[in-house]
Amino acid sequence: MHVLFLTHYFPPEVNAPASRTFENARQWVRAGHQVTVVTCSPNHPNGLLYPGFRNRWVQWEEQDGIRVLRVKTYLSANKGFAGRILNYLSYMVSATLFSSLVHGVDVVISTSPQFFCGLAGYFVSRLKRTPWILEIRDLWPESIIAVGAIRNAEVIKLLEGLETFMYRRADRLVALTRAFKRHIAGRGVAPERIAVITNGADLEQFAPRARDNGFRMEHGLAERFVASYMGTHGMAHGLDTIFAAAELLRDHERVVFLLAGDGAERERLLKRKEELGLANVLMLPLQPKERMPEIIAASDACMVLLKKTELFKTVIPSKLFEAMAMKRPIILGVEGESREIVEQGKCGLCIEPENARALADAILRLDRDENLSAQLGENGRRFVEAEFDRKTLAHRYLNAIRRVVPEKPSPIAVLGKEAR
Repeated sequence: MHVLFLTHYFPPEVNAPASRTFENARQWVRAGHQVTVVTCSPNHPNGLLYPGFRNRWVQWEEQDGIRVLRVKTYLSANKGFAGRILNYLSYMVSATLFSSLVHGVDVVISTSPQFFCGLAGYFVSRLKRTPWILEIRDLWPESIIAVGAIRNAEVIKLLEGLETFMYRRADRLVALTRAFKRHIAGRGVAPERIAVITNGADLEQFAPRARDNGFRMEHGLAERFVASYMGTHGMAHGLDTIFAAAELLRDHERVVFLLAGDGAERERLLKRKEELGLANVLMLPLQPKERMPEIIAASDACMVLLKKTELFKTVIPSKLFEAMAMKRPIILGVEGESREIVEQGKCGLCIEPENARALADAILRLDRDENLSAQLGENGRRFVEAEFDRKTLAHRYLNAIRRVVPEKPSPIAVLGKEAR
């Protein structure tokens, strides 16, 4: 089977959609299938090309057996509205046009968000006359409405119309959470057309390792309790809660808050750190994907935070599984399905989102109780091994794909038929 996968993000970019697509595609290739990914030249989140890459119309490469076609787009930082929309639209056009260079395709998969990447899958599947699977990693436009990024009623109405159009035209949908499935079904899609394939962790890459490592030495963290947040610094994440908690814990010299990543809010948060004089907050830029296991290992607790809104009860941040896989206790400031996972797995402390006092108290509790921290970490590794192993999830995804791809007769069967 030949899978053509359309995604705006792909390694060496280090965000969740890039990792999910790469890890699934790698498992499909290992299972004997052909995978071609159509993506951009890496530039997320600052809109600046990564070293060694150029923004050309067509560039081919290979990663772990995955054929990668990079197409030209309008480059824009992951902030602001107009530039990002141009970036998204240019990808949709380029991906649609240059997918014509990929032949022998059995199924087209596109992932949303971003929104127009999902829509590109519709156009490409029609041109190639193949089934189309739409993957829903986040609810658009609901998520950008929730954080106030779009307020124009006419624009919202247009995007919601496109959202419903895509849901109903896709041959099959893959949703990351049960709540997403309920939302999609509420738009008139039969539930049996929707598969739920959650995020997970690569248990080989994110395996437990020593806490006292080079990262701790490099940043002077040898004797500190490190509460880390790694990932996007965006409007949805409510990271001001970390700064408020850091103010509450000024006098607890052992505790340090580590933030590593980038996003639309990072510059503002850097200024706030300086204004408040928070010596107990360490902010690092976006780190290479290969260094993430070392940083997680250096952490005493991993914070997974989002703003307190109804919509975010439906999401499950992927960083949750990577911390669990490395036996690190979670401090979860997210309600809904994420909280159900942490409570079921008994792998962390759950707090009210955007509650700085609760965050500070959870950190102090873990700092004072090493046995609790260790037990939560052990529980998390066991739970992720049982339920969220990326290999298992990738093969479950393959089964969902097979439901829309016509079975090809084996060469033996064909020869037998011709002989008759």
